[in-house]
Amino acid sequence: MLVNTYSCVLLFLAASTVFVLASFVTSWVLRPHKPSPQKLSTYECGEPTKGTSFIQYNVRYYLFALAFVIFDVEAVFLLPWAVVCKDFGLFGFIEAVVFIFILLAGLVYAWKKKVLEWL
Repeated sequence: MLVNTYSCVLLFLAASTVFVLASFVTSWVLRPHKPSPQKLSTYECGEPTKGTSFIQYNVRYYLFALAFVIFDVEAVFLLPWAVVCKDFGLFGFIEAVVFIFILLAGLVYAWKKKVLEWL
């Protein structure tokens, strides 16, 4: 029975791989290919570029975005827990409190490091 389960998984993996590769090959064969200097030029909102295109951004932007994504994902994890919190009992409640405490510790750490300040 176990071999049959793995064979189904391998069959679906092979079928999905063939489907993706066939899609790429089909789009490559059927696409129009008429390059011109205008099509091969870089696009910058219709304006010609001035100077180098390399710009160094402050690392704070990335840290701010990363903190937002982390807390956004954690909120998504808490929503299903809140829906069925009565079924978990005391253990589930304590586990959620520990989870929220870890989130708060991360928020305090980010606050102390001044990651959340927008300069």
